[in-house]
Amino acid sequence: MRSLMLQIGMSAALVAAGCGDTSGSVPAVTNAAAVPSAPRAPQPPDAADNGLVVTGPIIVEHQVDVMAQRDGVLAKVFFDAPARVKSGTVIARMDDRQIAANLEAARAKSRSIAADLKNWEAEAQVLKADYGRAQKLWAAGLISEEQLEHAKYKAESDQWDIKRVNEMLNTAHQEELSLGLELDKTKITAPFDGLIARRYVREGQSVSKGDRLFWVTAEAPLLIRFTLPEEYFGRVRSGQQFEITSPDVRGEKHSARIKEISPVIDPASGTFEVLVQLQGDRGSLRPGMTANFEIGNPR
Repeated sequence: MRSLMLQIGMSAALVAAGCGDTSGSVPAVTNAAAVPSAPRAPQPPDAADNGLVVTGPIIVEHQVDVMAQRDGVLAKVFFDAPARVKSGTVIARMDDRQIAANLEAARAKSRSIAADLKNWEAEAQVLKADYGRAQKLWAAGLISEEQLEHAKYKAESDQWDIKRVNEMLNTAHQEELSLGLELDKTKITAPFDGLIARRYVREGQSVSKGDRLFWVTAEAPLLIRFTLPEEYFGRVRSGQQFEITSPDVRGEKHSARIKEISPVIDPASGTFEVLVQLQGDRGSLRPGMTANFEIGNPR
């Protein structure tokens, strides 16, 4: 009983001490509900969710500067920009009089050697007949063996002369062919069907080998070459269709499809190359304009 009274007294003292100190810390409540956090602001949508917009110049496969293949003077210009030409059309000509004269001289030389060759061949037939006759005379004992050997070696020597003249004729033909090629270089021709977009020279101008003469470009098919991030690899496929627009030609929409996809990824940039070709009527689109189209999210 005494022990019970002592415990009750201690408890009352502790309660009195707790009520008297209002600056003490509030004990944690272990079974209380969690306080809800403040609502977060909505995150903006990722740009990739709307796809990737690709922009690039419109190009063509064939577009070159036609250059002079030899030194000379531009004698005549047959076509000027802008003019459509077919492959192989002579669009200009250089002064070819000297080369033409050299070519005629080479042809005359070839004809002369050919005639000389026929003369040697005829003489070979005579010597061959003389050797045959010498064999019969030696068999009959009418001539010595030395005379027979003389006829034999003379006939053989003539065969070597025929080979020598024949090689001279081949050399003359090759010189003739070389001059013919040089004469062809004086004719400036269109390398493919296309449009003369620019002329760099004028008639009477002296040009050197490698100088630009004309800029010739094809007009179709129109292409767009661009690169995509590696996460799109395997997500685009050959033949896939797209809608093409251009800020240079507002209001026009064109269809295009993927023509080529690079089979490898560039490790330096983490991208791969894609080639797109426009389909159908090109409308007002021209090479050099800018084209836009959208590729969907790779997810």
